[in-house]
Amino acid sequence: MRKRWKEVGLGSLTLLAVVLAVAAFQILFKRHVPVEVGQVGLAAAVLLVYVAAARWIERRRVSEFALDRAAPELAAGLVAGFVLFATVMAVLWALGIYRFQGTGAAKAITAGLAVAVMAAILEEIVFRGILFRLSSKIVGTWGALLFTSALFGLAHLGNRGATLSSGAAIVLEAGVLLGAAYAATRRLWLPIGLHIGWNFTEGSVFGMSVSGNSAAGSAADSAWLRGSLSGPQILTGGAFGPEASIVAVLVCLLLALYLLRRAVRLGRIESPAWIQSRNSVPEASKVIS
Repeated sequence: MRKRWKEVGLGSLTLLAVVLAVAAFQILFKRHVPVEVGQVGLAAAVLLVYVAAARWIERRRVSEFALDRAAPELAAGLVAGFVLFATVMAVLWALGIYRFQGTGAAKAITAGLAVAVMAAILEEIVFRGILFRLSSKIVGTWGALLFTSALFGLAHLGNRGATLSSGAAIVLEAGVLLGAAYAATRRLWLPIGLHIGWNFTEGSVFGMSVSGNSAAGSAADSAWLRGSLSGPQILTGGAFGPEASIVAVLVCLLLALYLLRRAVRLGRIESPAWIQSRNSVPEASKVIS
């Protein structure tokens, strides 16, 4: 138990290093480089700080960024993120909620991709790479899933158009899905890919608000497709965007359940510290037959 708390303490120092890196590099890049370059640079700098802190402070191998699984898991996440959001929009179109209005110029497509990459890397490092990983050592995988999903929802309550219902939607669809992706692989490549694929498809392909944040420029200039949502807020998501739609919640939960089932089958569910401590028998107390 003491070892676990020591790991959590050292991991908290990694979190502090990452937070300081975000603050410092954000100011540096904002002043001296173009926006798109700065966002990708910020993501790269924070990633390097995280890896360095994990190795030098926590004294561990950074298995969550194992390079041998980077390409397949990142690619799978990107494709899955695209398919998930495209499915949401297809369902909304079939229900008469989404109305396709033509194609756009997609002039800000690079900016949209840069934002998606930056947000995915920063948020996945903090919420899954640090908070999920550390909390699971104390409260187990299921407790960590509940804890980080709730925090992820709370973190989005300050966004434009956010409501309690949109926060609950983020908890259930994004928090649970991304946590499940991490639990199933014990790596960050799949959740990062899912995060990028979903956000990029939502903002730069369909021109929808991403967690309440509108795509850069007008819809016609920032996305490949133009369209609008009209109908009950439970289906449109209101000002927050389709992420607050019940359709998005259900679609994402389906994949999350599959990933959690896979995590169980692969034996990647960690028990809470108090259960592991209770089940462990000290060597001196074992009966030698």
